Amino acid sequence: MALINFINFTDIVLKETFSLLLDASPYILFGILVAGLLKMFLSTDYIVRNLGSGRFKPVFKAALLGIPIPLCSCGVLPAAASLRKQGASKGATTAFLISTPESGVDSIAVSWALLDPVMTVARPLVAFVTAFTAGLSQALLGESQDGVVKNVDNSCAVDGCCDGSDCDPVEHSNHHSFGEKLAGGMKYAFGELWGDLAGWFAVGLLLAGVITAMDPDELVTGYLGGGLVAMLLMLVVGIPLYICATASTPIAAALILKGVSPGAALVFLLVGPATNVASLSVLVGMLGKKAVAIYLGAIAVVSVVAGLALDWFYGLSGIAARAVVGQAAEIIPVSWQYLSAGVLVLISIKPLGRTLRGWLGKIRPARKETAAASCGCAGETQCVDSLPPTPDPRPQTPDPGLPAV
Repeated sequence: MALINFINFTDIVLKETFSLLLDASPYILFGILVAGLLKMFLSTDYIVRNLGSGRFKPVFKAALLGIPIPLCSCGVLPAAASLRKQGASKGATTAFLISTPESGVDSIAVSWALLDPVMTVARPLVAFVTAFTAGLSQALLGESQDGVVKNVDNSCAVDGCCDGSDCDPVEHSNHHSFGEKLAGGMKYAFGELWGDLAGWFAVGLLLAGVITAMDPDELVTGYLGGGLVAMLLMLVVGIPLYICATASTPIAAALILKGVSPGAALVFLLVGPATNVASLSVLVGMLGKKAVAIYLGAIAVVSVVAGLALDWFYGLSGIAARAVVGQAAEIIPVSWQYLSAGVLVLISIKPLGRTLRGWLGKIRPARKETAAASCGCAGETQCVDSLPPTPDPRPQTPDPGLPAV
């Protein structure tokens, strides 16, 4: 009997997982395409030069620029470290570190498919408010000097034909055709970007399938049906957890269908992608303990307040979140859903294999590789390579062979 129950449960999980895959695939592919275009046509030079000088404007711009960029809480670390090294203020860096992993064109597209229009709008909006609040708090409480832009990275994003130091950026902008830039963007989007996300998205789909197959409606409604306790529980679960914004979406949809309030689900969607134990330890070295405390405090406070406000809005408008979740996906023809799912599975085979090898420990636990994998960036050594070195805590003793200064 137990074996039969297990087989039936597994069958339901696989069916629910496949159903979510069909709903999400067209929007995932759309998000990947837009991400490739952003990579090629939104230059690092433009971003950095808008995040350096001033106290308030850089924070606003960093929070806004981070919204469409699809990077996880691990992948955003080298980008933020690069911005910081090139002169971005701590406030702007903090804002970028929050808005970027909490949102992205891919997660916005999947939110439209699996959640509802209200959640789709609320998610990036609250991500911006959270990032701006944290960055502004950092600018007011943590840092007295503005960053100064220096050593801007103008290297070619298409094929690395130049590093930007020996060629005029204006002249180089005409070196590649639109088609070459488009091809470079698609290579990045379907290669490096989806390679980092595929494994975690698969885990998110499976977890969503398990949650949907289970039947803890009364338990979930009792503790996570809304209110401050539900928000705080989601906060406790989300802060140490590593999960990217795209992978968290199907889990949030499954939780809402089981009775979790949309506000509590929003807290999970915001906190899970923006924080995890591995990235927080790196942030202490990058920004300092005070800045990280401001970072966590802003995320916690704004997320909980936004969750309570969202539940209030749903109650006031009379919208039943469980009744409308996933309806947006119905506008896509079934044939396109199957085609998109097939394409997504094909481009996921290689990165899934690489991710599984990393998770199973077949990749040698070298220091950099281990740190990258702990952030969820299997095989992405740039997660660590571009981060500032961790200072040696041991006291430095002078060489006895050298004369005293």
